[in-house]
Amino acid sequence: MAAMKPVLYSAAISSCSYRVRIALSLKDYEKINPIKYVPALQDGDILVSDSLAIILYLEDKYPQHLLLPQDLKRKALNLQIANIVCSSIQPLQCYAVIGLIKGKLGPDESLQIVHHYIDKGFRAIEKLLEGCDSKFATGDEVQLADVFLAPQIHAGVTRFDIDMSKYPHLERFYKAYMEIPAFQAARPENQPDAPSLPQ
Repeated sequence: MAAMKPVLYSAAISSCSYRVRIALSLKDYEKINPIKYVPALQDGDILVSDSLAIILYLEDKYPQHLLLPQDLKRKALNLQIANIVCSSIQPLQCYAVIGLIKGKLGPDESLQIVHHYIDKGFRAIEKLLEGCDSKFATGDEVQLADVFLAPQIHAGVTRFDIDMSKYPHLERFYKAYMEIPAFQAARPENQPDAPSLPQ
């Protein structure tokens, strides 16, 4: 019997889903999550939710294009950057947006909070990458850190008007990411459920 392709349940605008779409594309792969958050990946009888868990699952199951290097220092740096994005930036920026939607925050206050958390995380990542002269965050091949950085930078630029010139490494990496077909295909505006923009 032929193996079934994994099925990703996601939302176009979700940066968490964006991360997983990149990992799926790089690895040549395309039940609703019990917590009702996106993304969730159904792979046969296995259901995995949370972008980091999905990407680590894909890393183990599909060894082509490894996202985590064998070198322990580089591996730790990849995991640290991924965790800054998925634990210290993205969920906190979402609380500010949710507060705006629920009427608990005004637009300026919400945007100020979003900028605070993105700035704090981006400054920490820039500090970790001091002296970095590689094409991508942790080397000349796309790795886990890049899969997490690209969607966060994209959201910062396109949704929250973040001035990336304050983050020279991240700005340089983002330009390089946007040249890679897997990253281009995973962009929110290229998804079937992307909201239509007014013309």
